[in-house]
Amino acid sequence: MMRVAALASLLMLAGCGGKQAVPAPQATAAPRVMSLNPCVDAILVEVADPAQILSISHYSHDPRATSIPLAVARRYPANAETAEEVVALRPDLVLLGSHVAPATQRMIRDVGIRIERVDVPATIEQSRQQVLQVARAVGHEARGRALLARIDAALMAARPARNEEPLPALIRLGGGLVPGQGALADELLVQTGFRNMSADYGLAMWDILPLEPMIARPPRLLLTDRAEGDAESRLLAKVPGLKSADFPDRLLQCAGPNLIEAAGRLAAIRRAQGRS
Repeated sequence: MMRVAALASLLMLAGCGGKQAVPAPQATAAPRVMSLNPCVDAILVEVADPAQILSISHYSHDPRATSIPLAVARRYPANAETAEEVVALRPDLVLLGSHVAPATQRMIRDVGIRIERVDVPATIEQSRQQVLQVARAVGHEARGRALLARIDAALMAARPARNEEPLPALIRLGGGLVPGQGALADELLVQTGFRNMSADYGLAMWDILPLEPMIARPPRLLLTDRAEGDAESRLLAKVPGLKSADFPDRLLQCAGPNLIEAAGRLAAIRRAQGRS
């Protein structure tokens, strides 16, 4: 209302002088943003101005769940993904994923706050589009394209030599979860010189592989998170003939900028296996 009143006053003054003034065009301010999704957080901190980011998902403050360095995440307040928090901060834009309850989304929209949904990418190309979506939403498409150039360079650097045979390997995350054919992790394995062995065990796109069948028929190479140091990890270390390499679960929690580290880690593992 204040902007409308000010504009009316300018027009009245111009009328008194006999000429109508034309207001000078004003640059559109970059939106103030809240993110309710940890994977969006990872992109947001790369492409937005720090002053734009009002808060990020509480998952990004959790060492077990974050997809960005904790030191970076803790520069920003965390939210619990509630409509009440959004309404209290009154951002210009809320970025969220499909897991946010429809009732929460309605409450946010009802107070006139813009929502942009960012879905989970199923392919590397969809992840690239997600980066651009977030960058455009916050008014910094050029930064998004610069981030894509870094991701593409990392994927290119991680590719095997043209005549190199794919190395059979299996990724097994916490709880026995295995990404199968058709998952983004499967595409990442292929691009970095591996053959995903999930189909050898008859697994679906995302499936659970219990210990017993894996121990009975060990994969050529097991990619697993050694940081947990639990009883299962110690047991696997004793299985004859089972070769394993450390691949942190967090590298598959999100795509986007995470692809840079994930691709580099997979390439390093492949090269190390070639020297052994």
